[in-house]
Amino acid sequence: FGDKKITVWEHNRDLLLQRANAIMEDPEASKYVWGIGFHWYESWSGSKQMFENVGMVNEMYPDKKLIFTEGCNEKFDAKKYQFWKNGQRYGESMIKDFNNGTVAWTDWNILLDQNGGPNHVKNFCFAPIHGDTNTGELIYTPSYYFIGHFSKFIDKGARRISSAASRSQLLTTSFLNPNGKVVTVVMNKKKKKITY
Repeated sequence: FGDKKITVWEHNRDLLLQRANAIMEDPEASKYVWGIGFHWYESWSGSKQMFENVGMVNEMYPDKKLIFTEGCNEKFDAKKYQFWKNGQRYGESMIKDFNNGTVAWTDWNILLDQNGGPNHVKNFCFAPIHGDTNTGELIYTPSYYFIGHFSKFIDKGARRISSAASRSQLLTTSFLNPNGKVVTVVMNKKKKKITY
């Protein structure tokens, strides 16, 4: 299995630095590690998302790839299919994770049913797309469109480049695509229009 890429940790950002240190400081373990996978569920301990831990791991182990491997908005409620803050959570996480050295970002489930499942432990969640198994309807949520602001413009093989917002209300990240074009994603978390 020498051609397989192994990622370790595969849990939340809160303990990311501690676990990365434990594995990477062991030369026998570290030599097998291609990357480190992480999630965004720091809220289990009452914490906010800890993006700085991603940046510290990236600085300490620049030869290891950081991949956001799981995230979803919990506590499914069909009345909140179009809840804008669910999409904003994706946008903020993607921008801040990329700016801290993450090389790939994916959802937990791209498609779930009209109940936020199936899920054998009854942990029903939101997804970018929900399929109503009774009607055949596809419901696209704000998360779907937020992901599209990245996936439609940032090409495979793109490299993240320096980016800074001129207004503190904005989040931004930039990439250089293989074809030489620069892509900048800007997110305004406020309802007010901002000139920048």
